[in-house]
Amino acid sequence: MKIAFFSTKSYDRESFDAHNTNHQDITYYEASLNKHTVNLTQGFDAVCAFVNDHLDADILEKLKLNGIKLVAMRCAGFNNVDLKAAQAQNIKIVRVPSYSPMAVAEHATALILTLNRKTHKAYNRVREGNFSLERLTGFDLFGKTVGVVGTGKIGQFFSKIMLGFGCKVIAFDLYPSEELKALGVTYVSMDDLLKTSDIISLHCPLTEDTHHIIDKTAFSKMKKGAMLINTSRGALIDTVEAIEALKNKTLEYFGIDVYEQEEKLFFQDLSENIIMDDVISRLISFPNVLITSHQGFLTHEALDQIALVTLNNLEAFEKGEALENEVKLTE
Repeated sequence: MKIAFFSTKSYDRESFDAHNTNHQDITYYEASLNKHTVNLTQGFDAVCAFVNDHLDADILEKLKLNGIKLVAMRCAGFNNVDLKAAQAQNIKIVRVPSYSPMAVAEHATALILTLNRKTHKAYNRVREGNFSLERLTGFDLFGKTVGVVGTGKIGQFFSKIMLGFGCKVIAFDLYPSEELKALGVTYVSMDDLLKTSDIISLHCPLTEDTHHIIDKTAFSKMKKGAMLINTSRGALIDTVEAIEALKNKTLEYFGIDVYEQEEKLFFQDLSENIIMDDVISRLISFPNVLITSHQGFLTHEALDQIALVTLNNLEAFEKGEALENEVKLTE
């Protein structure tokens, strides 16, 4: 089967080449899949796509005309896929529902520790010969209340890590985890979580219901001086309102690995360019904001699992087998 692989980075090629034991015919493209690159799919059977590739109705229609029968998402999220249009075009969509939830959970923890103890600032200071401890004061995580929004696999691992730090963990999810309850996690309403959490970490998928789940109203309910962490999807947060919350000091710390308008920024080296996005430029200017560019998944273990599951999805489709990881419109 011939696969057009979009948004390729060196680590993608390395992991897929290492695990492509069945010798799938993969052509790697550095470009993302969009209206300008969709014609590259002519002559292929399947597309392998990532979080910022475009899979709207127009793209899917063109993929169908080009002979594409399958879109293999090499990620858990599929909010960038028009599932209704895919069904209409009879294009199957598969994904990697779980690769390394520990990777993202640990990255959320890293954001918390870095923001709190300001190790990134200390590192830069020492390299410049500045050994001062002024303005590096943090706080003990022990005993703090951590609110977890979404307790799927990633949220569960993150909750366990926070319990290990001696935190009081509260959570909001429509489907509470009995395992977490047994470990001492208390499920509360979203309002109570916002009002009582010292740290809030988002681990829910992006849907119509969760779009801007953290908006102006949510910020107004937050505990003064709270920390907000997002390693899930950028559009869970109204970023403009986050800036206002930082300015009025409702939000004391803000750590994000995802950004609402990340498509034109993340996964690229723009160090010699003028950043045209005024919102992220403003965020970068805050001393209490930490931004990483969607690297939460980026561990050797996660990359191996992504490659293995994606290749298995492709092989199952080629053999006409049941697609264990198919995403359907009713999902």
